[in-house]
Amino acid sequence: MNRDFADRLWNRRFNRRDFVWLSTLSSVGLAACGNSVNPVTGEEQFLLMSESQEINIDKEQAPHQFSEDYGPVSDARVNGYLTRVGQELAQRSHRPQMPYSFRALEANRVNAYTFPGGSVAATRGILAEMQDESQLAGLLGHELGHVNARHAAQRQTKTIFAQALLAGVGMVANAKAPNQAGWINQLGGLGAGALLSSYSRDNEREADSLGMTYMSRTGYDPEGMVGLMQMLNSQSEHKPNALELMMATHPLSSERIANAQAAIAEKRGEVRPGGAVNRERYMDNTASIRALKPVIDELQKGEDAFSGKQYAQADRHIRSAIKQAPQDYPALVLMAKTQLALNHPNDALRYAEDAKRIKPSEAQAQHMTGVAQLALHRPDAALASFRAYEQRLPGNPDTLFLQGIAMEQMRDVRGAATAYNSYLRQVRQGAQAKYAATRLQAWRGR
Repeated sequence: MNRDFADRLWNRRFNRRDFVWLSTLSSVGLAACGNSVNPVTGEEQFLLMSESQEINIDKEQAPHQFSEDYGPVSDARVNGYLTRVGQELAQRSHRPQMPYSFRALEANRVNAYTFPGGSVAATRGILAEMQDESQLAGLLGHELGHVNARHAAQRQTKTIFAQALLAGVGMVANAKAPNQAGWINQLGGLGAGALLSSYSRDNEREADSLGMTYMSRTGYDPEGMVGLMQMLNSQSEHKPNALELMMATHPLSSERIANAQAAIAEKRGEVRPGGAVNRERYMDNTASIRALKPVIDELQKGEDAFSGKQYAQADRHIRSAIKQAPQDYPALVLMAKTQLALNHPNDALRYAEDAKRIKPSEAQAQHMTGVAQLALHRPDAALASFRAYEQRLPGNPDTLFLQGIAMEQMRDVRGAATAYNSYLRQVRQGAQAKYAATRLQAWRGR
């Protein structure tokens, strides 16, 4: 594929598969020391990620994932509401000193997640399905459980050990190395998706238990956790694709539901039933999200069709969503991607420009604008778009790769080589890395 793609790039004859590939580039690489005390159990454990590293990784990676999920919803009331509920729970957790933050994101998928420093997010897709504040408290409490039990640090430590053993890295010397970049160079880095990768069943059970404890301490009915799980279980049966990522990162089983129900009966001293539910308050504060539920449903169907490469079908669903909500940023970005897949770059550029106008602070539309400009053989404009993206959301190595693509289309071999070299210093694996390395090798004799 590399040689064929290079020929198409050099001759400015991309096909639609090329643009689908380019339009989906995202994520950044990062990596993470020593003995520490588990804040939940009080027991000593060995982790290759300190609290300060958890916070730094959070600061560097979370903005990229949030942008991938189209950024915060525009209704300040919704974000303020999540912040109030989340902070009340966080201050009753085992790590109240962490810099917690909470936001509702515009993504249509049913999902919620946290980064290790306490940046917690819930998508509008899941907010539209929940029925009361106790379920929201269960959702946020569960994510806080992951932060407090330091599950990301545990997983990172296991991953680094496994990779180091495979690579033959000397662990003792490197574990104490002050230069964190050394870890990145040796182990290839971990993308934002790695910190959202699957939690173990033990992690999930512990996060459920901690979440219910924090709910009870804050005065919520812990039955909300059970109700949340039952809702997710029902949704996974009726709309499995909408919950695909959440089920991958937070595996749900009948055992988890049974454990949560048993906890209410067994831990009466810590998890007290009969607390607040606050259905009306939840409905009032999420009214703007629930009003968009028909739009969200159409976009979920459009995303499913796009994932299945049914681009004409995706177009129909997304077009229906835009008809109902012409100013919906995720719908416009999704339509831009779909038009690229249908080989309609002029339409893709128009939708991407509309998305930029509606939400100028978000970077993803800037990325889509650049890819559409590449499709229209406007590499100068594409390069400007990718550089604007980098200024708005620095730290994404894929931006360097796309700049290299633009400069290669401009026949600027030296500039493209510089961009590809910079990219390969951060990313060593994957289709983009293979392509960049192949091009650099081809240019060595020039």
